Amino acid sequence: MPDTPHDRAALLAARYGTDADAGEPLPPALAALLDRRVTRRYRPDPVPEPLLETLLAAAQSAPSKSDLQQYSVVVMRDPVRIKRIADWIGTMDWIASAPVFLVWCGDMRRGQLLCDMHAMPHANNNLDTFLNTAVDCALAMGQFIAAADAVGLGTCPISYVRSHIERVTPLLGLPAGVYPVSGLTVGWPEARRKISMRLPQCVVVHRERYDDANLATEIGAYDARRRAREPLPATGLKNHDIYGPKQGATWSENTARQLSVPERFGFAAYLRTRGFDLA
Repeated sequence: MPDTPHDRAALLAARYGTDADAGEPLPPALAALLDRRVTRRYRPDPVPEPLLETLLAAAQSAPSKSDLQQYSVVVMRDPVRIKRIADWIGTMDWIASAPVFLVWCGDMRRGQLLCDMHAMPHANNNLDTFLNTAVDCALAMGQFIAAADAVGLGTCPISYVRSHIERVTPLLGLPAGVYPVSGLTVGWPEARRKISMRLPQCVVVHRERYDDANLATEIGAYDARRRAREPLPATGLKNHDIYGPKQGATWSENTARQLSVPERFGFAAYLRTRGFDLA
């Protein structure tokens, strides 16, 4: 946290890379959210089971569409199994250092079984239900992350579990109607990383109606601020095997590099094999 934990100006300057008005002192819970950062190196100390259960209870306290609670969480503590996922991903060896690895899953199966229990048809196997399961899952994971931060734990979401979904699914024994949304490393931080600079609100937040007329100008300024604070390594850019290394690349260019190459384009086909209609 900053020297003055409730210093709005310092927290917003760290998050956006621009000056901010001091404003009123922030309550600790809000200051902690503004100071959130990912953790990618962990101490070997275990996460006590009662603490993990409490954090999962906090996750289950998140909003849920129509109280349907369409998600599940697979808790992994076996270091051999966690390392197997790390090895499949290949570029994130630090995953194996996490004492806990959670796999957050969208879950339509439970609702289908409830319909069977009450002799009613499950009439909502569609794209909207898929979206609801994903959103329910993401909301719960986000609340878990905030709760973990509150007790000094570190976390990092791992979307790459979907890049190896054909391996992760049998490893976790996921039945039809259940699919992984994201992994999440959990553990005691070895060190705190720097705050990741975010896009300015004028790019992300729209008032009354969507308006990106000034996008190019604002992104150019953001690229400059971000490059000054955390320049991208020439050989660490996305898809460098296609576009090659480059000195002085910007955040927006690196984003374009990633988005220009299809990722997980077989995901819809996978979901259909798992019982999702998506119509």
